[in-house]
Amino acid sequence: MNRSELILLGITAIWGFTFPAMKASLDYLPPILFLAYRFGIASLLMLIIFRSRVLKRETLKEGFVLGLTLFFGHGFQIVGLKYTTASNSAFITSLYVVFTPFIAYFILGDRLGGRDVLSLIMALTGLYLISGASLNFNYGDLLTVLCAISFAFQIVLVQRFEKKDYLSLAFWQILWNFVFSLAFALLFESLVVPRDPMPWMGILYTAIFATVVAFTLQVKYQRDTKAHRAALIYSAEPIFGHIAAFLTIGEILSPKGYLGAALIMAGIWNEVRKEA
Repeated sequence: MNRSELILLGITAIWGFTFPAMKASLDYLPPILFLAYRFGIASLLMLIIFRSRVLKRETLKEGFVLGLTLFFGHGFQIVGLKYTTASNSAFITSLYVVFTPFIAYFILGDRLGGRDVLSLIMALTGLYLISGASLNFNYGDLLTVLCAISFAFQIVLVQRFEKKDYLSLAFWQILWNFVFSLAFALLFESLVVPRDPMPWMGILYTAIFATVVAFTLQVKYQRDTKAHRAALIYSAEPIFGHIAAFLTIGEILSPKGYLGAALIMAGIWNEVRKEA
């Protein structure tokens, strides 16, 4: 593993620690308002750092579309976190990896193979186990599945817009995510400015490190490795998420939960290795 890949692994660890950070913040803030704070700060920081480089009008419309998918993805994820564990959220969110080929089939016309189907079956079996081995799914887990589907749409649409300026596109999708989150929070949630430092720690961590820093490093260093190796590194995010949840808020899974997590990871690794 070269230096660039080690940095990508560090980014993945940063993303993993967002799950307990968001979970703890929900004791102080409505969920969508948390997103408004997070992406508002991230948008401002990107504008300060990159200035006019991110203000290209030709990516505004595509950024709107991507921002909408991100809003649904993050919205389903953080509301789901109110009703499920940070560990479950991390593993179930990662299902976007096995959903992506099927969405790409319908939107981009990409081919599907037997490996894609096998990966989906393994991951869905893992989802069944990690959710309690019952068809009466936990509400938070169901919302997180919708989050994974939304993120899969976002990934496919990024590929569709691949000829656009990536830095500008990233800024607009983050800014639109902020706009949608703020509008929703103002309409359906109470506007709260927390006095306790705990939620601000979660907001600043996710805005600065998990959004601005992680994105900037990803853009700079992912070009130094193969796409399939980057995908394999990023697939460790739920593992870091569970480790972070254990270390910070003491979460552990049941034996069925660990078996389900292992099957989800097996399905993901089976999927990302198909391009190796």
